[in-house]
Amino acid sequence: MVTPVGLDTEASWTGLIKGKSGIGLITQFDDKSIPTQIAGEIHGFEPEKYIELKEIKKMDRFIHLAIAASQMAMDTSGLKITPDNADRVGVMVSAGMGGLPAIEKYHKLYLERGFRKITPFFIPMLIINEAAGVLSIRYGAKGPNISVVTACATGTHSIGEAFRTIERGDADAIIAGGTESCICPLAVGGFNAMKALSTRNDEPQRASRPFDKERDGFIMGEGSGIIVLEGLEFAEKRGARIYAEVIGYGASGDAYHITAPAPNGEGAARCMKMAIKDAGLSPLEMGYINAHGTSTKFGDELESIAIKAVFGVHAYKIPVSSTKSMTGHLLGAAGGVEAVISILALDRGLLPPTINLDNPDPECDLDYIPHIAREVQADVAMSNSFGFGGTNACLIFRRFRK
Repeated sequence: MVTPVGLDTEASWTGLIKGKSGIGLITQFDDKSIPTQIAGEIHGFEPEKYIELKEIKKMDRFIHLAIAASQMAMDTSGLKITPDNADRVGVMVSAGMGGLPAIEKYHKLYLERGFRKITPFFIPMLIINEAAGVLSIRYGAKGPNISVVTACATGTHSIGEAFRTIERGDADAIIAGGTESCICPLAVGGFNAMKALSTRNDEPQRASRPFDKERDGFIMGEGSGIIVLEGLEFAEKRGARIYAEVIGYGASGDAYHITAPAPNGEGAARCMKMAIKDAGLSPLEMGYINAHGTSTKFGDELESIAIKAVFGVHAYKIPVSSTKSMTGHLLGAAGGVEAVISILALDRGLLPPTINLDNPDPECDLDYIPHIAREVQADVAMSNSFGFGGTNACLIFRRFRK
């Protein structure tokens, strides 16, 4: 992970468990006319630690973050891609919005100084699948190379589709997840225009407050979360350190509205039920849910309703948290980062909290692990992601046991 809470996996995890907020005043641009002046920025990130200096300027920041997170994942996994296995190792890493900052920058240069000021790397900087393309080239991975783009569900769908690809025998291992970095005037202004963002500028660290009655919108963030996913036989044969097992995946569509979730969270509920059925679980076996929990009024309410529709009275016994309370909403990277968080929660027996939950919304009445992380050795975790356009994705992980 690379997140607003930490520059690497361990720093991010430690910050999340301590309830650290990564939200602050925006430093990447200065436009006081936009009502929202806060975001979850990553401060101190040094792309030169992961990328040759001459290559850095050829990529937009969302690709830099993907390279960093993938390097952490590959180093941890110990996976070596060789000519013998290269065509069996794929990459499924994507973003929701991609190189929007590059579009802003070079459109401005074009208008001011003409066509010749457009860099020849402009198109590769902005297209979303270049994150996967660059990683494939970097590691020599010649298997399936696909970018699934589903707004805020991108990272979760990427891992889910990687799971399916390995399951059907088209690959042995896939580098999978999400990345995003578009804290720029067009994006922040655009989300403001649709009144989706918080304007709690005087209290940045308290602004992202999922399930709280005083929430007033989500906070944009940037980051990347990537895992190395392998078939069990392939992983065991090479002696891999296995953190968790993917056992279920669900994907559904609301067929309702371009931005609003379906009434009563119907699409989200179907998605969760699909994942549970795919995993062969009883709903009673669910031990933790990393909620989509964006800090929007209807999103949080309807996800809570959907969880109750799926799990019945057992919903009140399942610890649920939204780590977006600390990271902000990482858009296309959210599902990748939250998959890593869910996996580490199982592996380490610690469930991250929902911070800023001071005055719970009566419509949101589940156990959201308020304020303080909880020591619980859960065996099964679900990670939820829901995106504009009515796209839903759920992953279920199980603590690995031989």
